[in-house]
Amino acid sequence: MTERAQAHPGDENPATEHPADEQLPAAPDPAVLRAHLDGRWAQARRSARELFADPRFAPPPIDADLATHRERVLDQLLLLVDAGATQGGFPSRYGGGDDLGGWITGFEMLGFGDLSLLVKVGVQFGLFAGAILHLGTERHHQAYLQDAINARLLGCFAMTETGHGSDVASVRTTATYHPGTREFDVHTPYEAARKDYIGNAGEHGRLAVVFAQLITEGESKGVHALLVPIRDEHGEPMPGVRLQDCGPKAGLNGVDNGRIWFDHVRVPRENLLDRYGEVDPDGTYRTPIASASRRFFTMLGTLVQGRISVGGAAGSATKLALTIAIRYGLVRRQFAPPGGAEIVVLDYLAHQRRLFPALARTYALHFAQAELVELLHETTPGPDARPDANGLPAEDPRRRQLEAHAAGLKAVGTWHATRTIQACREACGGAGYLSENRLPGLKADTDVFTTFEGDNTVLLQLLAKELLTGFAEHFGELDLLGTVRFVADQTVETVLERVGGRLLLQRLRDVGPSAGDEGSMLGHDWQLELFDWRARHLLETLARRLRAAAGGGDSTAAFAVFNAAQDHLLAAAQAHVDTLLLRAFLAGIEALPAGAERDLLDLLCDLFALSTIEADRGWVQEHGRLTAARSKAVVAAVNELCRRLRPHAATLVDAFGIPDQAIAAPIAQGAELARQQQLHDPGG
Repeated sequence: MTERAQAHPGDENPATEHPADEQLPAAPDPAVLRAHLDGRWAQARRSARELFADPRFAPPPIDADLATHRERVLDQLLLLVDAGATQGGFPSRYGGGDDLGGWITGFEMLGFGDLSLLVKVGVQFGLFAGAILHLGTERHHQAYLQDAINARLLGCFAMTETGHGSDVASVRTTATYHPGTREFDVHTPYEAARKDYIGNAGEHGRLAVVFAQLITEGESKGVHALLVPIRDEHGEPMPGVRLQDCGPKAGLNGVDNGRIWFDHVRVPRENLLDRYGEVDPDGTYRTPIASASRRFFTMLGTLVQGRISVGGAAGSATKLALTIAIRYGLVRRQFAPPGGAEIVVLDYLAHQRRLFPALARTYALHFAQAELVELLHETTPGPDARPDANGLPAEDPRRRQLEAHAAGLKAVGTWHATRTIQACREACGGAGYLSENRLPGLKADTDVFTTFEGDNTVLLQLLAKELLTGFAEHFGELDLLGTVRFVADQTVETVLERVGGRLLLQRLRDVGPSAGDEGSMLGHDWQLELFDWRARHLLETLARRLRAAAGGGDSTAAFAVFNAAQDHLLAAAQAHVDTLLLRAFLAGIEALPAGAERDLLDLLCDLFALSTIEADRGWVQEHGRLTAARSKAVVAAVNELCRRLRPHAATLVDAFGIPDQAIAAPIAQGAELARQQQLHDPGG
């Protein structure tokens, strides 16, 4: 995307004066910011931008019917394969590029385009092929991976059931082994056990990774995954398989979601993805992980990249919505003072309040996402990783932290996308309600992000539970009573230290929130100290509440206490993620050389921190960390930061580097809109 000063005429609004910003003596360059945001995998981002220049990747026509949209998305997926954009995250010996971080980054960039394509790519390459890679062994890799990553074999990831969504351990589909035929019998025992909402199942998928309760020698061995053919080469259902299209959805209608039933479908023993549990021809079950709960969570942990990918995609959609809304706000004029010209709506504080704190949080999430992708890349075992004592790839000790933070950031990031896209829609008035301006489509397509790859509320509980239990050392003690007893025996400070993530970026000064003048709130040390204190306090008090259930040994009573503390649990997880975001933002600032761009990010980080404190200032006051006067000062500081950031709004969204063809919305073409308004209203 080229820089076009004339595209943002609101920055030159003669009716509004912007006082000189003493911290920004020079104009920040969006190209410098963009290069910084692009980060380690800048080439993947550049390649994605080049793809969006191809008219075949333009957003779909707003009147496309279901069949047309699906066919278009499939064609685009095949174009990505031809461009070499789908193979990078897989081992080179199967035709991949040994670059998981680059692949995740490129996937994230697809969030600027048709989100149906993004989800279709995620299902085919992230979930289907990813499950074969991470849960299968060499024979599965040799037999299926090349065809999967080159889309010669389209597949699906059949985990969710109508009756069991987030509770994967309780899925009811069964896979019963018969030694006489050396086959598994895959069966749907009743209606609520059908596989539901499965991407690629409605029309295009031929092979499914099916999660089922593995039964052998008359015993259940827990949930395992098997490869089950669901369609033949002509697209017809396989014997015993019943398929049904989910039909039109609120969004993502370019994805063929479907339902699957199995009526005693037989598959060979070799179709079990057996990295973590295998069945011998005689039915004997063998596993390198004795603990059933540890084995289950190890299997799910290998699929963590799905949550990271969804979080990144939500961030891209949020950036797109903010770009459209802020560009429109720079040219849309409304109301005029006596004798003056109409005022650009982005000059109104209320309009800035809608968009600028959301923009600041989006930057914080960007930096946190970049850290998460880098951690995923570094902790995912390569093809030549040294095995552990069980013959499995040795696990990086940071992996548990990765899984916890992936859960928290996915939840917080996708909820942020939902809120922000709605705010952008409202900020654009009636124009934001027109499909041609992309915001309604973004709203519809991202809505489901809050519940797929894990329901957000469940994911935050998972993060909070990890904070409480010290997951790495107590992997097998996942029952509720075990959790409560562990909390009673451990100091919360130790637990927090284990999973707290990045070390503080600077030595914290002992600055009390009620000390000093208003300017002290713009010191990142005070902000970080307050964020850290809030997270620690919520965790400590949660632990004390749960101790009440630890004494009697009654699991029913323990559940009642745990259930009554769920609001507290979620608040502790949210506070922990907020602290991660602030630390990531500060790290992003420190990595940028001194200059106007760093100064601008410094202001934006202040806005993120203070707007977050403002949103929770009642709680902070209740706990004695803000006086009433200081609480009011937080509000005033947020208003002042919005004013100071206003002249740089265009720079901050241009730094995302979203190609014009991907933006597509007519209201985002600022120069043309301003010209038309002046033609029809010369007096303005």
